[in-house]
Amino acid sequence: MRWLLICLFCLPLLLKAQLPDEVYHKNIRSVKLFIKGNQAGYPIISLGTLDQLELHFDDMDGYAKNYSYTFQLCDADWKPNTLLGPFDYIKGFSQQRLSQYRVSSIATQEYVHYQASLPEKNCYPSKSGNYLLKVFLNGDTSKLAFTKRLLVVQQLADVGAQIQQPFSSEYFRTHQKVQLVVNKTKLDVLNPQQQIKTVILQNYRWDATMKMIQPTFIKQNTLEYNAENDALFPGGKEYRWIDLRSFRFKSDRIDSNDLTQKPFYIVAKPDGERTTQRYLFFRDMNGFYETTSTDLINPWWQGDYAKVKFTFVPTNNQPYPNRRLYIAGEFTGYKYNDSTEMLYNAAAGVYEKELFLKQGYYTYTYVTKDAKTNVPAVDQTDGNYWETENDYTVLIYYRSLSGRHDELVGVTTVNSRLNRSGF
Repeated sequence: MRWLLICLFCLPLLLKAQLPDEVYHKNIRSVKLFIKGNQAGYPIISLGTLDQLELHFDDMDGYAKNYSYTFQLCDADWKPNTLLGPFDYIKGFSQQRLSQYRVSSIATQEYVHYQASLPEKNCYPSKSGNYLLKVFLNGDTSKLAFTKRLLVVQQLADVGAQIQQPFSSEYFRTHQKVQLVVNKTKLDVLNPQQQIKTVILQNYRWDATMKMIQPTFIKQNTLEYNAENDALFPGGKEYRWIDLRSFRFKSDRIDSNDLTQKPFYIVAKPDGERTTQRYLFFRDMNGFYETTSTDLINPWWQGDYAKVKFTFVPTNNQPYPNRRLYIAGEFTGYKYNDSTEMLYNAAAGVYEKELFLKQGYYTYTYVTKDAKTNVPAVDQTDGNYWETENDYTVLIYYRSLSGRHDELVGVTTVNSRLNRSGF
């Protein structure tokens, strides 16, 4: 009975420790995992190749610690796979120490920057699928610092995808439809509804923009996904941006900067509601951010930090009834909690939020959520336009009838504006 009570008490902690893209220590900042040399490249590698990822993060405690990492295989829904052990899907050592770090220099804010090139030759995934990169302290996986998603693909299914304007008058001007065809010739598929899982991401977001769909038609070796109301995504608008590559220079989006405080204090120009504005295309990073600088040699360990105040001005300076407002982007992890919620200032009639950010270039948006649906939406902050430029990534998962994990067998990314007539 005693052991049962202990297990019931610890179960929530164990489940919490498996959340993807989660930071568990307040001293950990600026976590980035991306394709080597491309900070806007989502961490997707091909099985059995020399593809490399870069991992970067800062420890604000300012002294070196013993961090290690491992990989956790997950199913298509990001639940940890319990049918396989680490030695079934990791070649080499199951844990590896992060040995490359450097104490910050020049920056007024002290921190230790850690980085690594992954996977290393003595610790790498041996199966395709979803993985959590888990970074922890002192060789103890229960002392989890953070997790990051990464995808390992073995391209066995050919995927053809295109973006269309919906036919329905309800969504014609506001949404984008993804239509796709999957060739399963190389797969032993007897029951596609059971063995194949198809996931579509908008701008690599796993929050409300992720959709899992079933095929509409099955024709010999092809699966067609073209149901009228499947794979419909609100178009949104181009992401907002703020240039923090230099704290000394006031860029277009900075209202004021106080460099006498420690940390520095930056006030961004107020963001207004854009629902009544006509759609205007400009090149953005679709929610990603870059750690970079215009006045430093190496921004990873020389870049400084500042408190940045964001302000959002709603229509008529009135708060959104029964809805909460959040700032969203890669730098917030698309998390909707106290750390990202904009607070309404009744005296000024605006929403405000201070965030602790490193020098770089940031793109972001504002979303609202209500208590009933709990789905983030930009309907009231930016509006939705079918012309908006978005990236859509299609992921095809497969499990054989005797398989014990979901294999990632197909990945393709299409852009909503490329190869479209009139753009």
